[in-house]
Amino acid sequence: MQSKQMLTLDDVKKIAAAAEAEAIKNNWAVVISIVDDGGHLLWLQRLDGVAPISAHIAPAKAKTAALGCRESRIYEEMINNGRVSFLSAPYIDGMLEGGVPIMLNGQCLGAVGVSGVKSAEDAQIAKAGIAALGL
Repeated sequence: MQSKQMLTLDDVKKIAAAAEAEAIKNNWAVVISIVDDGGHLLWLQRLDGVAPISAHIAPAKAKTAALGCRESRIYEEMINNGRVSFLSAPYIDGMLEGGVPIMLNGQCLGAVGVSGVKSAEDAQIAKAGIAALGL
């Protein structure tokens, strides 16, 4: 039988606090979403001034990154390069940059999805959150 690492509530709070700090430092209004390895929502935080649609986009990006065990931007790049068949991929609908998996020893523990600013900035915030775990 195999053992499996998983995110704790303390881990999630550390990620969220670091991601929020990165967003505030840059004066970016965003939604921060954290999911487990199955894409199930563990945290949703909506900063003041962000567009309401971002509360739907951020969890979708996180779920896509968690289920695929790769950044959501990978799917966006494949589609933009002509592989439009990925638009029909089941269970993933956040195929935009800004979803980043939380990886430990090759195992995906979950993901962070951010929405509200430019996609690369969303990813920057997600990565800052994950960095707080010191993995």
